[in-house]
Amino acid sequence: MASSYRAFGVTTDIVRGVSRMMLELGHSPLSEFSLPNGRRLDIAAITGAGDIIGIEIKVSVEDFRGDAKWQEYLEYCDHYYFAIPDGFPQDIMPAEQGLIIADRFGGAILRPSATSAINAARRKAMLIRFARTAAERHARLLDPPAS
Repeated sequence: MASSYRAFGVTTDIVRGVSRMMLELGHSPLSEFSLPNGRRLDIAAITGAGDIIGIEIKVSVEDFRGDAKWQEYLEYCDHYYFAIPDGFPQDIMPAEQGLIIADRFGGAILRPSATSAINAARRKAMLIRFARTAAERHARLLDPPAS
């Protein structure tokens, strides 16, 4: 049980650091972003040009090796990255995907992502989904539902 709490803490720290890095790069991040196929990205970000960045966090080798679904995210992203903590073995990560190292204070891109432009109709749908998700979360923060 302690290892799952530790993994949760590391994941939370990486979400924070990657989100900070995305903001510093001029991108708008959103954590736990649901895709139309039912999958959920750990972090999605939108660039100023409207590109969609997908980021999947991996905190252990077992976490990475046990994940057979990450390729289902690719068709919804112009750029795709794995974000890992310091000390994670980088050589096991797919070379064709971008790589970020992060902690709670920030992150750094170790390897840029290839660009794989999504089609215009999917981009429009994703940008609308992103905007609606962000707006709804903001509204709930300002006025949480009564319990």
